[in-house]
Amino acid sequence: MNIANSLSWLASSIVKKTFLLCLLIGAQSCFAVTELPPYDLQVFIEKAGAAFKVQASYLAPVSQCEAYTFLTDYEDVKTTPGIVESKIRRRNGNKVTVERLIEERVLLFPIQLRYELEFTELPQQGLNFIQIKGDNKAFSGTWRLHSNERGVLVRYSSIMEPDSVIPNGVIEYFMRNNIRKGFEMMAEGMERSRDTLSLACK
Repeated sequence: MNIANSLSWLASSIVKKTFLLCLLIGAQSCFAVTELPPYDLQVFIEKAGAAFKVQASYLAPVSQCEAYTFLTDYEDVKTTPGIVESKIRRRNGNKVTVERLIEERVLLFPIQLRYELEFTELPQQGLNFIQIKGDNKAFSGTWRLHSNERGVLVRYSSIMEPDSVIPNGVIEYFMRNNIRKGFEMMAEGMERSRDTLSLACK
């Protein structure tokens, strides 16, 4: 057996032994495993001039009615970080005006935003919303619900142009470091509240 053949045989032997060892001790110890984020959460943030575009989605193990009931409980702020006050000011058909106060501290900068959103309810399908007055220059977006075999895929899309009083770098830091946790807490809140939500859907 020449040197080349010997090296080839040795390499083959090592590969076979490594493979057998993997089978014995478990594949996860030998190969990198790419884990999906909790609730298959996906968040994308894009800077568009002075505005920020946010696209997000997560999969909640609830029914479509339960997810819609959760989204339209406008005054429950326990699952949304930063929102310290949320009050319904008026209802008119499928339109609901909600006043909200947000307080955050980012990079030692205190941030306080107060605004009114008009939600247009699309029963069991989702929501449209737009700021009608407040501290942002502009803020609008949508929530959409899509049932599948694993629960409900919740999709969020928005565009926000903050007021120039708040340093742009502070806003961008907040968007890129805090938004994801907010959606994760919402998904957890949907799952944790499922028993209560299901009663509302009966």
